[in-house]
Amino acid sequence: MDKVRFTQMKDGTKEEYEFLTAHEIDHTKHTARRLLKALVDLDEGLSGYQITRLGHSVQSATRAWRDGADTDWVVAALLHDIGDIYAPYNHDEYAATILKPFVREQCTWCVQTHGDFQMLYYGHHLDGFDQHKRDRHVGHAYFDDCAEFCERWDQASFDPEYDDLPLSFFAPMVEEVFAREPYAASVIRSGERLPLTDSAVAAERAQM
Repeated sequence: MDKVRFTQMKDGTKEEYEFLTAHEIDHTKHTARRLLKALVDLDEGLSGYQITRLGHSVQSATRAWRDGADTDWVVAALLHDIGDIYAPYNHDEYAATILKPFVREQCTWCVQTHGDFQMLYYGHHLDGFDQHKRDRHVGHAYFDDCAEFCERWDQASFDPEYDDLPLSFFAPMVEEVFAREPYAASVIRSGERLPLTDSAVAAERAQM
């Protein structure tokens, strides 16, 4: 079978849906590759900063890695703005939706809400923007984590002089994350909080 015969889903057969499911499973195995390509496409996105959106992404991930962050944090930092091209008004939610089945809940929440937290740095300069929009999340278990995520890795990563690691350095981490069993409890780790930084790991990485 090369294609299904039905033109309405309600007319599909068991054989056809088994065929489609096999194709879909194979397609998901290449998600990491498509995301890495999408990151390159960020270079064609929003301009005006001193570095490109791809540059911002790899710089955020580089800072996370050098801080001793684990793979979930590093990949979250790398992909946190992946929605800039296709979902400019809710890019944070877009990115979080992509990450949600494959990283810790803590990281997904920080990516999903980082847009609100980033307002702290510029909201007071623009009419109609709420500098303290993040306050709606006060009391959430991951509030402090998102505040640190933004302070250390997001708002700080617009420096053209910073020594970024290349996107290729992070590709194996992206491949690892998106090869995980989606929504596995051991992946999502609901309610768990892991630190963003690890000084011992950072020291080891500084010697590499």
